[in-house]
Amino acid sequence: MIMKDYQKQVDDWVQQYKIGYWKPLEIMARLTEETGELAREINHRFGPKKKKSSEDKKELEDEIADIIFTLSCLANSLDLDIDRGFSSVMDKCYGRDKDRWEKK
Repeated sequence: MIMKDYQKQVDDWVQQYKIGYWKPLEIMARLTEETGELAREINHRFGPKKKKSSEDKKELEDEIADIIFTLSCLANSLDLDIDRGFSSVMDKCYGRDKDRWEKK
């Protein structure tokens, strides 16, 4: 599935509600929250701070998907095409950064 498909799926879900998309700064705050949840889970799994026995285990896939959903909301609310932006980033990786690191 390409991001355009994800963006459409998110838009279909959002459009069924009167409220529509939140304002960009509100979505950004939500994105920050979701990123913090991912960081917390990674820290629990791979860092020195282990979970308390009373805390639920969260799935990393779900935390990443929450971020993708929220980014899709932000992009949709601003009428942006994530696929086009991602393609531009990959062009930089294969262009400007192609000799940046030692290859295998």
